[in-house]
Order: sequence, then C-alpha cells, then structure tokens
Amino acid sequence: MKLKTKRLSLKEINESHVEDILKIRSNEIINRFVQRNSPKNNYDALQFILTIKERTKNNKTYYWGISLKDQPDLIGTICLWNFSEDRKVAEVGYELLPEYHRSGMMSEALAAVLDFALHKLHLNEIVAMTHQDNESSKQLLLKHHFVREEKREDKGFPENLVFSLKASL
Repeated sequence: MKLKTKRLSLKEINESHVEDILKIRSNEIINRFVQRNSPKNNYDALQFILTIKERTKNNKTYYWGISLKDQPDLIGTICLWNFSEDRKVAEVGYELLPEYHRSGMMSEALAAVLDFALHKLHLNEIVAMTHQDNESSKQLLLKHHFVREEKREDKGFPENLVFSLKASL
C-alpha cells in the first residue's frame, strides 16, 4: 500500500532497504527516545525487514518507509500496529533521520497515514506513545489534534506519554 504526499513517497520496505533501516533504527538521536533492540549490522536490519513483511502480510501491521518523492533511500518510517481485537483502534509509530527533523516531513507523512487509518481502515481511535522529553513528537501529535491521555499509561514504559486521536463519528 503506497501513499504519496506533496514531497514524500510512503512505500513498503523490502530487502533493498537494509542499509536504510540500519541507519534509521540504530541512530543515536532517534534512540534517545525509544527503547528497543537496535540493529547492530545488516543481518539484524534484514531480520527486522523480514519480520515486518510477515506482519504486513498477516495484516498485523501497516508499515511504510518514508522517502523523498522519486528517491530510493528511506529517510524514516511510519506504521500502524498494535491493533485492538476488533480492529477499531491502532497505535501509530514513526521515526525520521535527524537531518530531516523540523522540516514538516513527518507532519506530511503522519497526515497521509491518519487519512488512510480513518477513511480506509475506518479506525475509531489512533493511539501514540511518545517519550516525555520528546518535545518535537509531542508538538507533532498536538498539531494533528491528538489529545494527551493523562490517565492512560504505556505499560512498561513509565517515561512515555499517551496521546489519542478519536475519529469524529
């Protein structure tokens, strides 16, 4: 499932993106705000890609690589995952190489994915977890009308804040 914006192409990742995924998912600046096992080499990145491809095939996730229009290299990723049992709620996750921060690119990508989630998948709610110190991510979510859920917590990640966007029914 490919999505396009004014400046970006959101596309499925595949084995040709190993080096891009390694670069994105092992980036120290991005990983300040994310707790995960980062890939250490191309093999780890390939294993991640194969896992994502399988989860996509089984409709457990929608995962896009973000690239500048007509460019092969990925500059980030964005996904819908962690779907509720009834498939009415999903979590959105995203990451962007630091050299593209504060350029409006993630806002563009998020708008396309939210449109897909609300109008094609007909989700009732989209949830986002972000680190309490990630000011850019918090501002991005607020710009796209997410609301901070003070009473909700990201189980196992006490430093994360929970935001949600409810579909206007």
